[in-house]
Amino acid sequence: VMDKQVGADNLAAVIIEPIQGEGGFIVPAEGFLPTLLEWCHANDVVFIADEVQTGFARTGAMFACEHEGIVPDLIVTAKGIADGMPLSGVTGRTDIMDAPHVSGLGGTYGGNPVACAAALATIATIEDDDLVARAAQIESLMKDKLGRMQAEDDRIGDVRGRGAMIAVELVKPGTTEPDAELTKNLCAAAHQSGVIVLSCGTFGNVLRFLPPLTISDELLLEGLDILE
Repeated sequence: VMDKQVGADNLAAVIIEPIQGEGGFIVPAEGFLPTLLEWCHANDVVFIADEVQTGFARTGAMFACEHEGIVPDLIVTAKGIADGMPLSGVTGRTDIMDAPHVSGLGGTYGGNPVACAAALATIATIEDDDLVARAAQIESLMKDKLGRMQAEDDRIGDVRGRGAMIAVELVKPGTTEPDAELTKNLCAAAHQSGVIVLSCGTFGNVLRFLPPLTISDELLLEGLDILE
């Protein structure tokens, strides 16, 4: 598509989420990202991974790109980097990062020391508490529970995701037609019962789960029981 509709000569960079976030927590087919990265390198196109939602142990790896063994030219991070403090960052190849002249990049609030301290503490906690492994445990627990729910309820069209980034796609019974109204009502009912879930996806019919990596099995299962 890029070759025929855009042309590599007209393309400076490809920016992609290793797992779609607002698009519905869609995990790309195996081999897609490595193939795309290979195409970018062959055509001198910068490959940028948007790890704002997926980064820092969320998917059962420190960064979601690791699942496919790829090394992007640039990685964009935020959110989980500082555990709620306002911070974002761009990390990349030396030749790209050194391209601007000294002081050529900056911002009024760049390098906030409190946010940076929070990021260091967050990274230390991820390492000390092995939260990468914990995310994988959360995935196993959630997919087991949600998979059993799916087998008993044909309104659950798909269960997908990685680590502690899991989604359920809701459809009209016996079809593959998205049911955005059911999703909206379920989110509202869950909230009234003390469970916060959000919707996403192109058709607004995907429930997304982003539990804290520090959540206990008991609390996680309690939330899923309420949802059920």
